[in-house]
Amino acid sequence: MSLLDVVAIVAAGFAAGAINVVVGSGTMITFPTLLALGYPPVVANVSNTVGLVPGSLVGAWGYREELRGQRNRVLRFGLAALVGGAAGAVLLLALPPGAFEAIVPVLIILACVLVAAQPWIARRLKERPAHREHGGPGVWLLVLLTAVYGGYFGAAQGVLLLAVMGLALSDTLQRLNAVKNVQAGLVNLVAGLVFMVVGDVDWAAAGLIALGSAAGGLVGARVGRRLPPLVLRVVVVVVGVVAVVLLVL
Repeated sequence: MSLLDVVAIVAAGFAAGAINVVVGSGTMITFPTLLALGYPPVVANVSNTVGLVPGSLVGAWGYREELRGQRNRVLRFGLAALVGGAAGAVLLLALPPGAFEAIVPVLIILACVLVAAQPWIARRLKERPAHREHGGPGVWLLVLLTAVYGGYFGAAQGVLLLAVMGLALSDTLQRLNAVKNVQAGLVNLVAGLVFMVVGDVDWAAAGLIALGSAAGGLVGARVGRRLPPLVLRVVVVVVGVVAVVLLVL
């Protein structure tokens, strides 16, 4: 690994850590970066998930004020995050590598669409009157399925979570975003633990992403909401399209 590679991975980890807190699609930065540096798709995904754990946890801690009074909600959805994240990680390892290589372009395209549509989703969430604290079993199941997706790949899982919770729960977007950060952190944590035990983790890449994502998560929690969201969104979509091209070629 050259010095330029080290700088690129740390920088991608930093950007992903910050973007995950604000937008929820940091994998769209780190995963294509690892692909561009020659890592196989499954190894890149596993190492990326492990590396993003510190950033997710730091981002959740940064939103601790918005989490006040949401203990029951966090515990309820946290169970779905743990179960779904573990299931997604096992699914990734159980399926042949060829299946992941075939599925990933579709997932990245879906994530690009979700990220590009995020302003529209946010407007709809603000306009729609939410009505329940937990949303019932149906919302819990959707959160579980989102966690399975997060454990398997994870790009734009934050956008999915915010859409699910915002359309069903009675609270502000800012407080729901805080819950989203906890959920994503738990999914990454449990999936990362599975990958550490039985996955093919490239520890050098994971460690560099962890270093960058921890710093990025802290910055994202403090000042990320002041950054122009359009700029972040364009970068994520462009990188995602480049990743699809690289995978197809």
